[in-house]
Amino acid sequence: MSVPAAGLSPRLALSALAGAGRFCVLGPGAARRAGVCPGHRRALSDLHPQLVPTEGFKDSPSWFPRCRSEPRSYITSPKLATTLAHILENERKTPDKLLLECNPGPGILTEALLKSKAKVIALESNRNFLPHLQSLRKKVDGELEVIYCDFFKMDPRNFGIVKPPIMISETLFQHLGIAAVPWSEDTPLRVVGIFPAKNEKKILWKLLYDLYSSTSVYSYGRVQLNMFITEREYEKLVASPETPHLYQVLSVLWQVACKIKLLHVKPLEQINKHEGQNMCLIQLTPHQNLFTENLTSINYDVFFLMLKQCFMKRNFKLMDHLQLLSPVNAAAILKQIGKDGDMKITDLYPQDFKQLFEAIEYFRESCRWLLDDCMEEMIM
Repeated sequence: MSVPAAGLSPRLALSALAGAGRFCVLGPGAARRAGVCPGHRRALSDLHPQLVPTEGFKDSPSWFPRCRSEPRSYITSPKLATTLAHILENERKTPDKLLLECNPGPGILTEALLKSKAKVIALESNRNFLPHLQSLRKKVDGELEVIYCDFFKMDPRNFGIVKPPIMISETLFQHLGIAAVPWSEDTPLRVVGIFPAKNEKKILWKLLYDLYSSTSVYSYGRVQLNMFITEREYEKLVASPETPHLYQVLSVLWQVACKIKLLHVKPLEQINKHEGQNMCLIQLTPHQNLFTENLTSINYDVFFLMLKQCFMKRNFKLMDHLQLLSPVNAAAILKQIGKDGDMKITDLYPQDFKQLFEAIEYFRESCRWLLDDCMEEMIM
């Protein structure tokens, strides 16, 4: 059962869509933002006016509505929210770019983003937060839309009947009036949120498959992610041969695909297993030149498999791996990429792996990769 929709704009009049991709949109109200009382802007005035937190951001406190499925972290400090809104505003190239906010929860960051003149579409997966977000939506004039949806479960790869908060991006974007743009153009929209700590790695892999296959949100162009991630996972994403204990397939794939920029670091004060960790706000902007003649959204899965096989045998020399990967003349490939066959495979940088893959693709012509036969076993 979806949450009732109210006050929908003509463009977003969706009350409820039956069947796959059904969701609820809470449209804009009539009140002007300038007339909103400051006391109502600061936090959960409609839910718990005496318990507005100031700790920073953390897992949802006991007085927050809780989602039964999995814990979430939320921004709980107006001061931090204002800082983040200013950072994102400074990173914004044009004033008309949309912000998709993932799981805004109490809406403290949402309010700060609205004050920075951003157009916000809040994708909230916990029904309990929707009444407050709907109340906030009524206080602004067309600057906020609220949708019952989980961004991190968008376009599941193995799905039958899709019910809220799971969403199909085509359904969502079509009704939001978001059109696809060519990969060569600027980013069509930006996403902001916090990766669920419990499923960070799983989500990172899912997004990689979407990105390299140009599906889900990436079928609309080079969608930019501005996400809080645990410092541990951030260090893995930016790892290189200089940090071999952290260097892995995820490191290569994300660095090949995106420009990774660290925007902000904030301590995460918790009593659970994340105690003492920092949270890093990172910006992931897909490269315009990610896809080439020899690395495409069609053969990307072979690139994934090549990397997995290489990192499974981390101590092998490059020449050894070339003989395992392809029947193409290894000497010709080494000459093409300008590398020594005696170097360890993990001495290659992310762009070196991309160059290696493209060289093999270029030389092999109609030959099969030797790892084709084990593709099904290796794919995640």
